[in-house]
Amino acid sequence: MSQASAKLRSARVSSQKARLVANQIRGKHIEEALGILTFAPQKSAHIIKKVLESAIANAEHNQGLDIDSLFVSTIAVDESFTMKRVRARARGRADRYFKRSCNIALTLEEKGK
Repeated sequence: MSQASAKLRSARVSSQKARLVANQIRGKHIEEALGILTFAPQKSAHIIKKVLESAIANAEHNQGLDIDSLFVSTIAVDESFTMKRVRARARGRADRYFKRSCNIALTLEEKGK
């Protein structure tokens, strides 16, 4: 089977939140996956949609695959770096908070005819 992939490193959304959206499109046909991502309200949906569109463009231009027969075979969301920040609190104290990021890897495959 022919396949095409796309990766995004250091996406500024936590991996836990991105996995919720990624699980919705795993195994789906690309038209259905694009529809889900277009109308999902999460920030990570917009990010994953851009990765999916990049994989579709790679499949068409680099691999010469038929777009109508593609589906999302694998999508992996892994943790990336975490920025640690400090927020001032009352009475001279400080709280730490984390700005998390993730790596997204998406692979498309062609359904057998």
